[in-house]
Amino acid sequence: MSQYGGNTYFPYFYLNTVSPFSCARQLTAIVSIFFTAVAAQKDGTPVFKFPRWRLKGKSIPEVVEAYKSVGAELNVLPFCSQFIPMDVIDNPKHGSIIYHPSILPRHRGASAINWTLIHGDKKAGFSVFWADDGLDTGPILLQRVCDVEPNDTVDSVYNRFLFPEGVKGMVKSVQLIADGKAPRIDQPEDGATYEGIQKKENAKICWDNSAEVIHNWIRGHDKVPGAWTVIKDQIVTLYGSSLLEGAVPSGEPLHIEGASKSGLVTKNGLVLFGKDEKMLIVKNLQFEDGKMIPASNYFSMGDVTVLELTEEEKAIESHIRDIWKGILSNVAAIEDSTDFFKSGAASMDVVRLVEEIKQKCAGLELQNEDVYMATTFQDFIQMVVRKFRGEDKEEIVVDYATLNVNNMTVKMPYQCFINGQFVDSDSGKTYETINPTDGSVLCKVSYCSVADVDKAVAAAKEAFENGEWGKMNARDRGRILYRLADLMEEHQEELATIEALDSGAVYTLALKTHVGMSVQTFRYFAGWCDKIQGSTIPINQARPNRNLTFTKKEPLGVCAIVIPWNYPLMMLAWKSAACLAAGNTLVLKPAQVTPLTALKFAELASKAGVPKGVINILPGSGGLVGQRLSEHPDIRKLGFTGSTPIGKQIMKSCAVSNLKKVSLELGGKSPLIIFNDCDLDKAVRMGMGAVYFNKGENCIAAGRLFVEESIHDEFVRRVVEEIKKMKIGDPLDRSTDHGPQNHKAHLEKLLEYCESGIKEGATLVYGAKHVPRPGFFMEPTVFTNVEDHMYIAQEESFGPVMVISKFKDGDIDGVLARANSTEYGLASGVFTRDISKAMYVSEKLEAGTVFINTYNKTDVAAPFGGFKQSGFGKDLGEEALHEYLRTKAVTVEY
Repeated sequence: MSQYGGNTYFPYFYLNTVSPFSCARQLTAIVSIFFTAVAAQKDGTPVFKFPRWRLKGKSIPEVVEAYKSVGAELNVLPFCSQFIPMDVIDNPKHGSIIYHPSILPRHRGASAINWTLIHGDKKAGFSVFWADDGLDTGPILLQRVCDVEPNDTVDSVYNRFLFPEGVKGMVKSVQLIADGKAPRIDQPEDGATYEGIQKKENAKICWDNSAEVIHNWIRGHDKVPGAWTVIKDQIVTLYGSSLLEGAVPSGEPLHIEGASKSGLVTKNGLVLFGKDEKMLIVKNLQFEDGKMIPASNYFSMGDVTVLELTEEEKAIESHIRDIWKGILSNVAAIEDSTDFFKSGAASMDVVRLVEEIKQKCAGLELQNEDVYMATTFQDFIQMVVRKFRGEDKEEIVVDYATLNVNNMTVKMPYQCFINGQFVDSDSGKTYETINPTDGSVLCKVSYCSVADVDKAVAAAKEAFENGEWGKMNARDRGRILYRLADLMEEHQEELATIEALDSGAVYTLALKTHVGMSVQTFRYFAGWCDKIQGSTIPINQARPNRNLTFTKKEPLGVCAIVIPWNYPLMMLAWKSAACLAAGNTLVLKPAQVTPLTALKFAELASKAGVPKGVINILPGSGGLVGQRLSEHPDIRKLGFTGSTPIGKQIMKSCAVSNLKKVSLELGGKSPLIIFNDCDLDKAVRMGMGAVYFNKGENCIAAGRLFVEESIHDEFVRRVVEEIKKMKIGDPLDRSTDHGPQNHKAHLEKLLEYCESGIKEGATLVYGAKHVPRPGFFMEPTVFTNVEDHMYIAQEESFGPVMVISKFKDGDIDGVLARANSTEYGLASGVFTRDISKAMYVSEKLEAGTVFINTYNKTDVAAPFGGFKQSGFGKDLGEEALHEYLRTKAVTVEY
């Protein structure tokens, strides 16, 4: 881009390029954003569009003169220089620099990225070099390197690194030139390679290789020119390859010419075998006539019922017939049997067809791939009508871990869920999730990596910016969330069983609270979808102007949610329902020890019609996945429930990365004050629930009870009496009161917590023992005579430990000061028959929630969140929506 004679020019070069930026720019106008020619045109910048620079090897004079009129001092070009004459390359005083998608001198030439993958290189990257009259042989100015993952494609390497880092690299290069610090490092001959652009006839697969080599060959040729083999005397091109580990899946054998072993057509694609007996799997197959199908459909290609069209659909057919006729102008008439590609259409015509249908048939969204998969007019119309009716939704493919338990067969997804599909983690790593009832392994779950986070965020961003979710009206969004709530209710017994198995929650509690409240939460926020409103604002108008100012509530974009292990499904619902109702997309990390209900939720969400990319679930470690989510520049909001120290780290990372919005629900040490004028029976019953509900693994659990002196001993006696009646055991047994702690490490931490109480002089009245049976069971525990300085008086146990302190009769302000003497402020409670006293205490307690003569009574319509180091932001209620919305003010003069 250059300033010349008071005007800005943007020369646009038609080149064979893998880089999106192509411009001549002057050093006095260095900017950090590369504009496309389309954007430049929209801004009124003159654009030169040259189909070619040379003709029969010689420069075209008028093209060169037009270029020289720009007066550029530096050319910043995509590769390759051989398309542009040297009198243009050498014209600016600083010459020309060129972006090249390889670590030169490795892989010179126009197919550099492809050859990086074909050769199985572990490193990729780009070079910025000074142009000379050779072929990518000029001196190096700057290089950047990235790792190549086993299943990377040209697109993934480009999107993850070559494009974003390439833009930064070119900006850095120009700045170095401007500062007079740009190096010129001669390229060595050692290691220099040149591989030409691959042609289709050279892309045939050689089966006398390992699975990895075959996989590299296929992914290196995807999308162009496509690696091919012969199946049943037909040339078939293979797309979408990935390595496959584990046991050989079940499928129907398919003979592959030249392969030592038949392939397998499975529900996930075509499994192929290398010479080393290892596996790869391909997603799509393309035949010689141009038609592309999912590889999983190879044996069912003809099993399609022809649909009868409604009058509305016939009108759509007529529109599309006209579009085909406009593109295939050489065809006399578009018949049902007319084949798009055999009639002369090329790849650019595919783009035109898709875009014209978007423009002229409102509401129809097609992908280029759809055209390749339905090449005749009849097949194409049938495909379009199925999309129009919503029948095209792919049935989600799920591999389950199954258990026959609780009088049912429980089917548990165990892979990560990214962009509408259950897939193995990028690294292929897994970990074991444990049943706390007996310590047995439930199944192996995908262990996600940073690469998986980046894929999920990219999918969520695409779904928000370009997918159905971002374009859908609010009422339709609400319908999908209602449908999701219905499906969760239909599967409530299975969800509750999985919750009991994975988290140790008592089944009856899981059914009512873990699952029941999750269903209520989605129904509540589904109703909010079409009620999110801005407002009009009267402003001081400057006469004679007339103005209208109004506000709009807009979704934020991609949101990350990190949830704890105590209520795996309910915490998911509390945050994600508001997030989705507001119109955002999300990437959610369940707790590492309790991933299974979140993955089952993903399956149900897909079946409910939530578009792909809107919900992504990534099991794995907080230190890896959670940290990357907090640092990711494309995430606009992070909601977290967990410990205060981790919350602080997340907040710091969110601030440093891109100042993303944050809401935190953190630790608690909720005080419960019991006065001597209370209903003692109720206070005992609800006081126990305040501590032992969900095995004490409850964020708002009463962390410390203050009992008025005159009723203290009687209160303790009754509590111990009731504890002895509690049945500790299998959470699936309907008579069980108290299940196992969530995981072994937590049980050990609780026992250490109790030891510290004993050492500091608190009186252990009951419990503090591991129940002698398999699993992670702990006896409900009671401590008395707990003084304010003690560790157990200050810190949260997050377990079934009742911590009781006395206070003097009538000392209301004294007990309030002690109750507030904590850095936490999540919840609190008071029991008294004196309503004036109750209201006074509720005003003085520094907590986000105050319960009076009750406890644990949360509702989907009531906002929930803490003060002080218990965090900020709200879940539930109307206020939760505002956590996932932004306000835009608009002023119009009329």
